[in-house]
Amino acid sequence: KALRFAWRICGHVKSNAVIFTTCDRTLAIGAGQTSRVDAVKVAVMKAASLAPDNPRPLAGSVAASDAFFPFRDGLDEVAAAGATAVIQPGGSVRDAEVIAAADEHGLAMVFTGTRHFRH
Repeated sequence: KALRFAWRICGHVKSNAVIFTTCDRTLAIGAGQTSRVDAVKVAVMKAASLAPDNPRPLAGSVAASDAFFPFRDGLDEVAAAGATAVIQPGGSVRDAEVIAAADEHGLAMVFTGTRHFRH
């Protein structure tokens, strides 16, 4: 349910975006960045500014990316932020590397096969 919600919200955000949600609330949005890593860092920074007393405001969240993760580093950042699952289109030549990273972090990952990529 949370991943479905995240995917729906992500479709309305300016590309390149990574967002964090629960099943009924958007927690942070990192939009319009040239890299997935930077998108995650912007989202984490925004979440931290909204919850300054919480050292891990995105712990237990899920993440959505409007386009594939081209490298594992973006997924590593998602895991470090505290997400438990991620939804993304897939389709990178490095999908196997990204899947391995998700497995290493214990992250559930869903490939949609569809890009939002809103410009």
